[in-house]
Amino acid sequence: MASKMLTFVTVGREMPAKRPASGRRRDFREIYARFDKKEAEAQAGRCSQCGVPFCQVHCPVHNNIPDWLKLAAEGRLEEAYEVSAATNNFPEICGRICPQDRLCEGNCVIEQAGHGTVTIGAVERYITDTAWDEGWVKPASPRRELGSSVGIIGAGPAGLAAAEQLRRKGYRVVVYDRHDRAGGLLIYGIPSFKLEKEVVERRSRLLAEAGVTFELGCEIGRDLTLADLRARHDAVLIACGVYKPRDILAPGVGLPGIIPALDYLIANNRASLGDEVPELKSGRLNAKGRNVVVIGGGDTAMDCVRTAVRQGARTVKCLYRRDRANMPGSQREVAYAEEEGVEFVFLAQPEAFMGDAKLTGVRAQRIHLGLADATGRQAPQPIEGSHFTLAADLVLKALGFDPEDLPASFKAPELGVTRWGTLKIDHRNMMTNLPGVFAAGDIVRGASLVVWAIRDGRDAAERIDSYITSKAALGVAAE
Repeated sequence: MASKMLTFVTVGREMPAKRPASGRRRDFREIYARFDKKEAEAQAGRCSQCGVPFCQVHCPVHNNIPDWLKLAAEGRLEEAYEVSAATNNFPEICGRICPQDRLCEGNCVIEQAGHGTVTIGAVERYITDTAWDEGWVKPASPRRELGSSVGIIGAGPAGLAAAEQLRRKGYRVVVYDRHDRAGGLLIYGIPSFKLEKEVVERRSRLLAEAGVTFELGCEIGRDLTLADLRARHDAVLIACGVYKPRDILAPGVGLPGIIPALDYLIANNRASLGDEVPELKSGRLNAKGRNVVVIGGGDTAMDCVRTAVRQGARTVKCLYRRDRANMPGSQREVAYAEEEGVEFVFLAQPEAFMGDAKLTGVRAQRIHLGLADATGRQAPQPIEGSHFTLAADLVLKALGFDPEDLPASFKAPELGVTRWGTLKIDHRNMMTNLPGVFAAGDIVRGASLVVWAIRDGRDAAERIDSYITSKAALGVAAE
């Protein structure tokens, strides 16, 4: 069996077959096919089984990557899935959307040696998709039912990961979300060409089968207050993410045709799910036949430009004030966008939006990267006399997200926040300043990766279990 490993010296790196850009520009299906058994085993066998697995070290959930690669190479896929699922609640989702080039694959030892990284993400997806096909993925089944319950605000990756972990321990779990489907940004923010929606929906169904209760269309502060949840449950987890779009201060920013990125992506994802979306029919959130400029350089910006291409935009440009090397998003996503016809305008920032009654263009200015700031990134500096104008009748602002004012919206002014508006927690136990109220995911760390949200949700479940267990041991009802 061991002879199947360390084949990187004779077997080259291969990805699953990728659909040609000319075809994938026309639909929202995922762009990669799935490995077949022979391909998956061959690529998994390239793993060097190194003594210090930097892929695992740099994975936020610390997946046992060398172990499940070895099992996959040997054809022991059910065992490979069990090892993968032991540290990750949604391996098939991470296999599709994690920026492996910045995490596990980017730190692969054989990549550093010049042999090309192991295709960890594609093998991870193959293992878990096979597990679903074979019926190996089962709902959480607790050994015994506990008398305690936990309320979770937010049905995104942090909330769902925590819900599964808590349900596995035997807690009654209720997940509250203001949207009409579970999944958070997995269902409404990430386009289907990266993550087809059935992949998310089957996970939600599995949680429901396990006994997790979903109260959807329930907005905390409108339908229930945080105080209501504290009275209902032994502990509450706030995992609602950050959704408030960052704005840009520039003349003309109020013109029709300048749209927050998430509004645009949610509308398109709702349409993909079969919902009636009037703003798509009216053209307000439809890029068809329009000159589109997306402002930003992260993964949300890449989702926007690639969605605009598929909607049939006349031109799609991405305006980013730093260079390619400094883009915060995945370099793979940038490459996919270029393949699909997106034009990148680097080292430029918007100065004003042109037009009278309607948007006609974006006036921009060239940028020079100066000295590094306190974060280590070079500070952008405008170049005098370098103004230019891009034709645009649709501008999408993908400048990042900030937390909403949760103390006000939850009707809980006593809830502590940081100076950035994120929830303030004691990082030793993940509890806020309110006893029995915990927080995890982006609402604590700021806008981040799905895999970090999963990690935070799993950690929060452990802390909540410790809190409730210790209260029970002391004979004191959890507040």
